Amino acid sequence: MRNLTLLTDLYQLTMLNGYFEKNVHEDIVVFDMFFRKNACNSGYTIVCGIEQFVEYINNIHFSDEDLEYLKSLKLFSDKFLTFLKDFKFTGDIYSVEEGTIMFPNEPILTVKAPLYQAQLIETALLTIVNFQSLIATKASRVCFAAQGDPVFEFGLRRAQGPDAGTYGARAAMIGGCSATANVLAGKLFDIPLIGTHAHSWVQKFDTELEAFEAYADIYPDKCLLLVDTYNVLNSGLPNAIKIFKDLEKNGYKPSGIRLDSGDLQYLSKECKKVLDKEGFSDVRITASNDLDEYTITSLKSEGAAINSWGVGTKLITSADSPSLGGVYKLAASYKGDIIQPKIKISEDPEKINNPGYKKVVRIYNKNNKAEADLIMLMMKLLMNLNL
Repeated sequence: MRNLTLLTDLYQLTMLNGYFEKNVHEDIVVFDMFFRKNACNSGYTIVCGIEQFVEYINNIHFSDEDLEYLKSLKLFSDKFLTFLKDFKFTGDIYSVEEGTIMFPNEPILTVKAPLYQAQLIETALLTIVNFQSLIATKASRVCFAAQGDPVFEFGLRRAQGPDAGTYGARAAMIGGCSATANVLAGKLFDIPLIGTHAHSWVQKFDTELEAFEAYADIYPDKCLLLVDTYNVLNSGLPNAIKIFKDLEKNGYKPSGIRLDSGDLQYLSKECKKVLDKEGFSDVRITASNDLDEYTITSLKSEGAAINSWGVGTKLITSADSPSLGGVYKLAASYKGDIIQPKIKISEDPEKINNPGYKKVVRIYNKNNKAEADLIMLMMKLLMNLNL
């Protein structure tokens, strides 16, 4: 686990220094994390990244190298840096479970801790949970559009860096994807991997048929062939069928074909006709090529004969909605045993937070279907306020 203690904004540390100098750093406070608008223009958001945030919390410490760097900034006193040397998170964190569906303005995570601890973790919390929740929500929308067909996460090469590709793959799985092409994510998170071959494999051999024969020879029991390198209907599909017939003779079951370009609706239907005619009606037709929930919905409505989907760029980057605006706001502060609710006032109503030490209760009907969420003050707070 990397030490991410300095994964923060500078003003978090300058505020910590100020709290320390004014001797209020040990005051107990309550912060809420919530979002104001759902991710991906959706009607819900899937919370993701909680596990990584807990790992971050458990590993917070200022190393000697960290402290030397902070000293070099000439912003902090030696006394404050000495104080940071023994930093350890000792507060309480209350969170919904990974993968929970949540809605705007509901606390998805509440921190109750000494002020200096609660303040420091804000930036890391937001960068971890905002991104992973965004991708999990996007993935759920894509999987919903696929109507039960398996969806494979293919986005690593288009992700905004290694961490986004790797943790995005994990989030996509939580959002409903069946497998990922990201080998590191498979190792780290024990999630299923999937992959076949690229156009370069086909181009390397003298003929397309030779390329298919070579691939089938190496992976006879997992032979899914990319058929659009040259011409799907006149070359790729006929060559694939030749390979499939040879595999069957040798006791293997062909996996399928993949279409990565062209008119996916037309090509998939034409391929399906030929595959059915040749006795390969159970062969999978996988589509890729810049897909998202909108293109999948369109292809489904047009009757495309596609039964699995490889989704990359628009999933891993959430291309049409590139950020989740999750925020972390002070909601209450303790004076002894008394809780004082805190509120931010703004001319923009959206920016006003719900004050107080709160929890969310989900209400279910007799059929065990969720009907509403209720944001409630904690009972102890109600007692303190004599309500």
